[in-house]
Amino acid sequence: MHSCSCHHHTHTHETPTNRTIRLLSISFMINMILTLLELGAGVVAGSMALIGDALHNCSDAFSILIAVIAYKIGTKKATLKYTYGFRRAETIGGFVNLILLFVAGIYLVCEGIGKVIFPQAIDGPVIVAVSVVALIIDVLTAKISHTHAHHNMNMKMLFVHNLADAFGSVGVIVSGLCIMYFGWTAVDGIVATLIGIYMIAQSVASFPKITQVLMNSAPDDIDIAAIKRQLKKISGIQNVHHIHVWYLNERQIALDCHIVSCQSDILKQVNHVLKNDFGIHHTTIQIETSKCQTKCCV
Repeated sequence: MHSCSCHHHTHTHETPTNRTIRLLSISFMINMILTLLELGAGVVAGSMALIGDALHNCSDAFSILIAVIAYKIGTKKATLKYTYGFRRAETIGGFVNLILLFVAGIYLVCEGIGKVIFPQAIDGPVIVAVSVVALIIDVLTAKISHTHAHHNMNMKMLFVHNLADAFGSVGVIVSGLCIMYFGWTAVDGIVATLIGIYMIAQSVASFPKITQVLMNSAPDDIDIAAIKRQLKKISGIQNVHHIHVWYLNERQIALDCHIVSCQSDILKQVNHVLKNDFGIHHTTIQIETSKCQTKCCV
């Protein structure tokens, strides 16, 4: 039996610039300071909505930190031990952040409902003042991440989270104004509950994609049967088997398979089909010639 294999790998995703990473690092520190400020003010003012916004802001601050760490780790070259490199560190960090987001959301919903049923005295002016500061920071952070949101999935998620934070801050401001002018203290619990529900929804929606990456499952939009059909259309290929498709990280898809063919130069055509029809750039192809018919081996 004669066989040969070929490894083909190209990078097509755009990574943030070093300047953007520096700005995100600064944003992380500012957001952590804001989180502590909101937590303190929320406790003093008796506002669950403000505490909820602080927890959500803390989650997004760690998302920023994960993005920065993932960029730093991801630029490291693969080693003999970590042969695929370190880009999946971003996914692992995201999974940890997802669990924390879910737990914080459950806490907020429980506390928020309690505040609606048993409303307490709340300091409206403190809520409004702190939330205005939070809104400004959220908008500035969203602006930084928006620069690369169209080309980088992690940056896109940061942008969406920061935009959601901004809307959350607006909700807390409205809550504070309602308390100041109308004495509607139950609004604070309602806003906290809505923020908690949003956090739970975010974590649940993100869970399938993250687990797919960690479990090496095939992407939902990849049809392995269609890959086999397309490859068998290439002249000189008798069969395709042992196909494995999985996520290297959230953006890159890898494939390995065995191809039965008499033509050792068939790999260029195979990779062209995989790249253009399925968006797969990282491939390992093994050519098998043991099943070739005598008339084709010329």
